[in-house]
Amino acid sequence: MNDRVEKLRTFLSATPNDCFLNHALALEYVKVGDEEKARKHFEQNMATDATYVATYYHLGKLLERIGDQAGAIGIYEKGMVQAKLAKDMHSYSELQAAYEDLVD
Repeated sequence: MNDRVEKLRTFLSATPNDCFLNHALALEYVKVGDEEKARKHFEQNMATDATYVATYYHLGKLLERIGDQAGAIGIYEKGMVQAKLAKDMHSYSELQAAYEDLVD
């Protein structure tokens, strides 16, 4: 395990529902190839705060990598709804492009 993973885990022990920290830890797990732990933290973010838009893109990409195209499509769809509600058109565009790559 790398130092960043350990530091993030320590921070999360004090604030386990911190979406920023969970997202950062999930990205670290992606970097070291631990898709299962990454997915767990991305999904925790969605359960904790469905409006944390960054999670949708990265979870969708993770699902694509592990071969769950249908799951990725569903995540992108949910993320586009949340991005639109948040008026975050940059994230909406990224999610839409990823979605269209899979459904075309």
